[in-house]
Amino acid sequence: MKAIIISKHGGPEVLDLKDISLSKPKSDEVKIEHKAIGLNYIDTYHRSGLYPLKTPTGIGAEGAGIITEIGSEVTDFKIGDRVSYAGAPLGSYATHRNYPTKNLVKVPDNIDFRIAATLMTKGLTTFYLLHKTYPVKKGETILFHAAAGGVGQIFGQWAKSLGCKVIGTVGSDDKIENAKSYGYDYVINYNKENFSKKVLEISDGKGIPVVYDGVGRSTLEGSLECLSVRGMMVSFGNASGPLSEINVPKLIQPKGLYLTRPSMQQYLSTKEELAEGSKLLFEKVSSGNIKVEIFKEYNLENTVLR
Repeated sequence: MKAIIISKHGGPEVLDLKDISLSKPKSDEVKIEHKAIGLNYIDTYHRSGLYPLKTPTGIGAEGAGIITEIGSEVTDFKIGDRVSYAGAPLGSYATHRNYPTKNLVKVPDNIDFRIAATLMTKGLTTFYLLHKTYPVKKGETILFHAAAGGVGQIFGQWAKSLGCKVIGTVGSDDKIENAKSYGYDYVINYNKENFSKKVLEISDGKGIPVVYDGVGRSTLEGSLECLSVRGMMVSFGNASGPLSEINVPKLIQPKGLYLTRPSMQQYLSTKEELAEGSKLLFEKVSSGNIKVEIFKEYNLENTVLR
C-alpha cells in the first residue's frame, strides 16, 4: 500500500510517495482499494497552504474503488461494493485507504470507475450550484466562468438539460469551441472582451439573475456589474487568486445584490443530501445528458515527478 503525504505546504516538491500500513477500519469505516482517483484544482490549495492543513497529512478529496473490508457497525455496505466519494477526510492519493461510510456512495454498474472518480467533486459541485445555492429555472440566462474547465464542462451540459440559456467565459480563443461543445450558447474570452458589457448586451441591458464564479479575484467586479436587480453572485473558487475586499456600498447596495460563498460541506453534509446529489448526478450521466471526457490519466507515482 502506498500514499502521497505532505509534511509541509509548498509546491509540487512537497509531495512524497510513501509506503503505508493501514489499520483495520473503524466501526463506521470501510477499507477501499482505489481503482481511480480524481485530481482537482482544490488539491493545489491544500498543497500550497492557501487552505491550510495540519501536516503531515494525506492529500486528495476524491476517489472510487472496491470495498475490501468493513467496520464492525457498517450495515449499508458490504465487501465487493463499488463505491466513490468526495470530500473530507482527505487522503485519496493512495492505493488503499479507510473511509467513513457517511460520505460514501455506491457506484452503478454502468458507470466506469474512472468516470466516477472524475465526477464526484466536480459533479456534486455542479449539483449544489444549480439545484441548491441558486436553483435555476427553465428559460433563465445564467453565467459560468471558466467554461472549459472541469466543473465548467459538466455545468454547461447540466444547465442546458434544465432549459437554461448558458453564457460561459474562457481565457483564450482556443477554448471557445471546446466550451460550446459542452452546451454553452455564448462563450466570451474575458481576456479580449469586457465580459460584463457583453452579458448586458445578450440580456438586452437587464442583466442576469446569477453568476457562478470559480475564477475569483479577476472576475469579481465584472460579475457583479452584469447582475440584474437582486441578482446573486455565487463565488466558489479562487483560480485567479483570493478575492479582494468588497466595497459593499459601491458594488452590492445599488442593486440589492446577494453574494454567497458556498462549499460542498454546506450542501452535502448528510447521507440524505449526498444520496440526493449522487443519484441525480449518475442519472444525468446514464441518460447521456452529461458526457465526461477524461483529459489525461497518470499513475500514482507520476504525481511526484519533479
